[in-house]
Amino acid sequence: MSVQALETVHTLYGIMAEFETPGHLVAAARKVRLAGFKKFDAYTPYPIHELDEAMDLHDNRVSLYTLIGGCLGGIGGFSLASWVQSVALPLNIGGRPLISVPMFIPVTFECTILIGGLTAAISMLLLNGLPLPYHPVFNVDRFVDASRSKFFLCIESADAKFDRDNTVSFLESLNPVEIAEVAR
Repeated sequence: MSVQALETVHTLYGIMAEFETPGHLVAAARKVRLAGFKKFDAYTPYPIHELDEAMDLHDNRVSLYTLIGGCLGGIGGFSLASWVQSVALPLNIGGRPLISVPMFIPVTFECTILIGGLTAAISMLLLNGLPLPYHPVFNVDRFVDASRSKFFLCIESADAKFDRDNTVSFLESLNPVEIAEVAR
């Protein structure tokens, strides 16, 4: 690979295509996925639920992390209450048992909700790559319409199947309004 080709790879984030309607974008995303591209993203002014299926987005890690966080929070809350009641500050009032499960249900429930909710929020932010104050797609002039009325699809140069010329010709076959290079 020549030096100029290496410079192009390092300065090129990807190729972006603009589409007029959400239906065209969904069809294009489906064709991009079927063509074997893995690193691509779509940008729309409002949620399009068909796009999730077209892009094959089935990442359930936030749900799993929330479940694990909630379970650990519940176990931690119950363990803390049990330890405090039986070891740190044992109060035997009226012959009641030191570890009374009904007494610890509110603490266990609140710790489950607290830790599960915090885990959900933190894992969502981290898995989405947030906070992200700058993204290379903002370098495309027409991208300002992404929040108003236009629909964009960007294939990243980091994709294993990415080849600049072949990717441009592939995107042209999808009949976009315009195709633009996205610089880093």
